[in-house]
Amino acid sequence: MTITSKNPNWFDIGMDAWALAAESNMVIAMRIGSLAQGGPVAAQEAGRMVSEKVAANITLGCDLMTGKLGSSPEAIVSASIAHYSKSVVANRKRLGSGPRKSTFAV
Repeated sequence: MTITSKNPNWFDIGMDAWALAAESNMVIAMRIGSLAQGGPVAAQEAGRMVSEKVAANITLGCDLMTGKLGSSPEAIVSASIAHYSKSVVANRKRLGSGPRKSTFAV
């Protein structure tokens, strides 16, 4: 996933937002598979998902209020996308690694 440079423009921001949305959908699909199986692993993943979202939103809100995201609308939006992209990429890597366990008989 590419992240817009220090001088973002709306086209690049739009492309980064599109890439974040596509990667987020991959993470959602991987999580749905885990949650659908149920059990303690699913409960742990659900708890992790909620706590990650709360932490990410609080951190972003604090960064916004302290001016760490920038001063222009473009810089703020670009930094917000970059903020969420870090978590999404980490989750995709974490959920995509490891052996695949099929629950269907072949």
